[in-house]
Amino acid sequence: MPDSLRRFKADIFQALAHPTRIAIIELLDDGELSAGELIDKLGMEQANISQHLAVLRGKQLVANRKAGNQVFYSVRDPIILKVLALMRRYFQKHLKEALEMLDEMDKASAGTGQ
Repeated sequence: MPDSLRRFKADIFQALAHPTRIAIIELLDDGELSAGELIDKLGMEQANISQHLAVLRGKQLVANRKAGNQVFYSVRDPIILKVLALMRRYFQKHLKEALEMLDEMDKASAGTGQ
């Protein structure tokens, strides 16, 4: 795999490396939203949301369009939603495994009287 492709992937993951940016992408799963709607749904300051949207736009993960004095955002390519869904499944699988291991440890320590 060329190093340039690895850098591209790393840049995308870096853009997604903040919970607010992931929340923005997930909110846009149902369709485009105005900047104001995103601010309301996330309960954050406009300046903060604007910074996160700038990162997502810069990596071309979201698209925007102006309508009058409003800016609307949408997911540029729905594949990114699939990536996030896969990450959610990965997390759930490994969380389930960790919980099962803890349960086994609890049973073992209960059997030894600890």
